[in-house]
Amino acid sequence: MVDETNVNRMSKTEYYLEIAFSVSKRSTCLKRRYGAVIVNNDEIISTGYNGNPRGDENCCDRGNCQRMNLPSNSGNYNDCFSVHAEQNAMLSASRNEMIGSTIYLAGEKYDDGKWVEIDDAEPCPICFRMIKNSGINKIVSKKGSFKVDEL
Repeated sequence: MVDETNVNRMSKTEYYLEIAFSVSKRSTCLKRRYGAVIVNNDEIISTGYNGNPRGDENCCDRGNCQRMNLPSNSGNYNDCFSVHAEQNAMLSASRNEMIGSTIYLAGEKYDDGKWVEIDDAEPCPICFRMIKNSGINKIVSKKGSFKVDEL
């Protein structure tokens, strides 16, 4: 018999963030790997990671990223070929499914020759507007959570 007092069960927030982090491992970006999981009524609606559109050559296959030395989340992505994790997750879900849902974001960035987990994963300004318009009402990262209408 298992002693249940010694079982360390992760919270649902930790669970969904771990899934988002695992999803980020599919990213094709050389600068930042993001994963997104949209959850409604404790059910995963969709997932997404950042990468080039289907059929286009990936940055990881090309071996370069034009934004490697530019600031992240600047809102200017004219030179970025990727579709963001949040966008890909929203493209895979219907608006009806997303109304009242939560999006979990996790990932890592390439820093000083190694991948480092991002605690405060957050959407860029464009993704934030898309999240707000989609009906998603909460964004969660390791740093915490906030309601979309609080900003």
